[in-house]
Amino acid sequence: MSYSDPELAQSRQHAKVLTPKDSATLVLVRRDGAAPRILMGQRGAGHAFMPNKYVFPGGRLDPSDSRVRPVRDLDPATLVKLTTRMRGKASPSRARGIAFAAVRETFEEAGLLYGCRSLEDAPDLSGLVLFMRAITPPGRTRRFDSRFFVADAALVSNLDRPHNTGSDELLTLRWFTLSEIRALELPSITQTALERLSPFLASGTLPPPASPVSFQYWRRNRWVEDEI
Repeated sequence: MSYSDPELAQSRQHAKVLTPKDSATLVLVRRDGAAPRILMGQRGAGHAFMPNKYVFPGGRLDPSDSRVRPVRDLDPATLVKLTTRMRGKASPSRARGIAFAAVRETFEEAGLLYGCRSLEDAPDLSGLVLFMRAITPPGRTRRFDSRFFVADAALVSNLDRPHNTGSDELLTLRWFTLSEIRALELPSITQTALERLSPFLASGTLPPPASPVSFQYWRRNRWVEDEI
């Protein structure tokens, strides 16, 4: 189960149901050392959503994201999985927008440029692999339909020279090994994402584009997990 029992109980206590907003998260993996390292940052104590928790860079879809034309497109398998069971009107441009949202948010929160040298450049989205999707249960202060992408950090053009964007969304950004991550305060959905990735990282690989996507959501008073 991706949300702990107290979290699920909290969801049942609130009558107001917010419509989930499309969002995207990027899990960047460095494989240039003795062990894989993942970029994470701590959310500030003042945030209404997941305060003090360590998370991956990410955020909601902006309307302009869907107007991006990549220099290299998403893998066809990734594009199909993004449009499968998409809420509202499904389209390839919206799918690309969701993927680019992960790239844009990574720059805004961490100062890193994935698949481009500036956000004005046409991005290379071909290395982004969708491996998980989760919809926040009803009753939360924020609800997101989140797509989790993973990518090799070697495709970041300024990997060791992040820009200072002035954002305070994520604090204490750092590259953590899996063993170091175990000591952090993580949202349960972030723990689940790491569990999905761990077998691949242990073998020195990343999930291939054709691998199944874990899709998790709240239905009929219970947490459901299936695959896309």
